[in-house]
Amino acid sequence: MAYFEHEGCALHYREYGQGEPLVLLHGLGSSSQDWELQVPLLSQHYRVILMDIRGHGRSDKPHDGYHIATFSADLLALLEHLHTGPVHLVGLSMGGMVGFQFAIDHPQWLRSLCIVNSAPEVKRRTRSDWLWWLKRRGLATVLSVETVGKALAQRLFPKPEQAALRHTMAQRWARNNKRAYLKSFDAIVGWGVQERIGQIHCPTLVIAADHDYTPIQLKAAYVALMPQATLVVIEDSRHATPLDQPQVFNQTLLQFLAAACSPEGSLRPC
Repeated sequence: MAYFEHEGCALHYREYGQGEPLVLLHGLGSSSQDWELQVPLLSQHYRVILMDIRGHGRSDKPHDGYHIATFSADLLALLEHLHTGPVHLVGLSMGGMVGFQFAIDHPQWLRSLCIVNSAPEVKRRTRSDWLWWLKRRGLATVLSVETVGKALAQRLFPKPEQAALRHTMAQRWARNNKRAYLKSFDAIVGWGVQERIGQIHCPTLVIAADHDYTPIQLKAAYVALMPQATLVVIEDSRHATPLDQPQVFNQTLLQFLAAACSPEGSLRPC
């Protein structure tokens, strides 16, 4: 285990393998541990870097600093700490939002970008948007993290053959710090950079599960706004695609990363 400090917050990170740096960012209520089905393969080809976003995993759970822009700044501090230079960045869900923010804030630090089951904004514009937020925020406030974890696990891994995975993930999500979880949830709602994603010029892959929370059409719409973005749909998958379809996810990502480089091994301009 390794830690570094950024603005008074101790952040946990891990490294595996050698090669071009590849950063994997987890989602809300998750941790770097949930990339366990990716690390063994990816670390054969890349220097894989995992970070627990503040408020998650083994990182500190401070009382403030829960903003997508702050998470982006934390990531930059880690890359500077590790002297990585530009990286390939993969973000799942909230991690994908951090990826969008990072691509806007620090484009010179990106070799490529992969967004998994995420979006460049979470806005409350309609009545249904507000009802969704009130329901989700209300349940997260009233219910224990154990109950929330069980409900999420059941929703994301409903198949009988996923019983072991369902049990494992429910246990992991039950270890969340409730205050940090709620503050991170609040960081997501109202955030957005969609009006600026046309500025993202590095090779970009958007991975969408066919049974994700949001429809594929919404992802296709924002993919069309980015000049070097491609959309790939993974079938028979829900929100946690790296966990429920690891083989397909891993091969899709590796193919993208290989294509993001020229035959001479140097990356196309970002």
